[in-house]
Amino acid sequence: MGDFYQNGIITTLHNLSQRPVDELEAELLQFSRQRPLGLILPSLYSELEGEALPQIIAELAQVPYLSEVVIGLDRADQAQFQHALEFFGALPQRHRVLWNDGPRLRALDAELQAQDLAPREPGKGRNVWYCMGYVLASGRTESVALHDCDILTYDRSLLARLIYPVAHPGFNYEFCKGYYARVAGGKINGRVSRLLVTPLLRALKKTLGDMEYLEYMDSFRYPLAGEFSFRRDVLTDIRIPSDWGLEIGVLSEVYRNYANNRLCQVDIADVYDHKHQDMSVDDDSQGLSRMSVDIAKALFRKLATRGVTFNSESFRSLKATYYRIALDFVETYHNDAIMNGLRLDIHNEEVAVEMFAENIMKAGEAFLARPMERPFIPGWNRVISAIPDILERLQAAVEADAAEFGVPA
Repeated sequence: MGDFYQNGIITTLHNLSQRPVDELEAELLQFSRQRPLGLILPSLYSELEGEALPQIIAELAQVPYLSEVVIGLDRADQAQFQHALEFFGALPQRHRVLWNDGPRLRALDAELQAQDLAPREPGKGRNVWYCMGYVLASGRTESVALHDCDILTYDRSLLARLIYPVAHPGFNYEFCKGYYARVAGGKINGRVSRLLVTPLLRALKKTLGDMEYLEYMDSFRYPLAGEFSFRRDVLTDIRIPSDWGLEIGVLSEVYRNYANNRLCQVDIADVYDHKHQDMSVDDDSQGLSRMSVDIAKALFRKLATRGVTFNSESFRSLKATYYRIALDFVETYHNDAIMNGLRLDIHNEEVAVEMFAENIMKAGEAFLARPMERPFIPGWNRVISAIPDILERLQAAVEADAAEFGVPA
């Protein structure tokens, strides 16, 4: 059970009573008659063969209030796409699968690439961006949730709590971020959030002084959670990164576009576990190492847009400040784990901190070397301005894929 404390400048909606999911769903069904609700699922084909996604689909099949489910499918050939259509056919709700590697969507992507309007690299950001475009094109939903497809501890109450703040007609929230304790299997997880993001934000506050943006980012209890929900109008202007900075980028964008009282975070799960990335200590092109570089760069870029000037000396000072704060956090988490009967390996924690400290410098050097780098995918408003019929063509391509492979309308 969570506490009722409100930290920072973002409203926190707690789980104070373990309210039954049937009650939440009954209310959401009522809300959906006034404000249709949808869900985005960015998925790799490999996740269809994993342990988590079949359970997620079994849970979603029981959800009564969704008007549409939009699935982005990456890394799938034709046979795998056909299998995906059968797999997601278990959903009773209207649903569509975006075959991102299919010839129709590839042709559309090539046209956007030619005008520098498409995502520049594959990955979750690209997948989510096209799903957002389809939601706008479809026009069937007013409020939409998004969550990952690798959640091993999933049950449908997670979705109910995640979408409730943007579904309730009496609430004025445009965006909601999910959070949860990253505890599973007898240990504390979430190393990048615990040991990189929070200590780095605290170090930035110490080196740069008080800034509302930093206070805002530090208000989120789990800033790297892949679960959030939003009103449909959020999708038109938001620019998201195509790299591992996706979650930080989304938070930064809604900060730019909306007043703080239109944003919130919600406790969506007591237990949460998903697949874990390798540390990749010796290779900053993959795993948690690349993730940490991308996240740090995302923060530096956002701060630069707010007038912060960085140089090599400021990054060296930031690294030293971060390192001391992060090591203190290791002790804090270790004591927390012991009191709760959980495992936490101090050696591995400090190895992670050392890697993150080095990667803060690498991110800083990359930022200084390529100050004109544009990692953000253009907002859909810009794309529509350049190609006015793009949403209709995106929807037509998805519908043509569905029709060709026998999916009923």
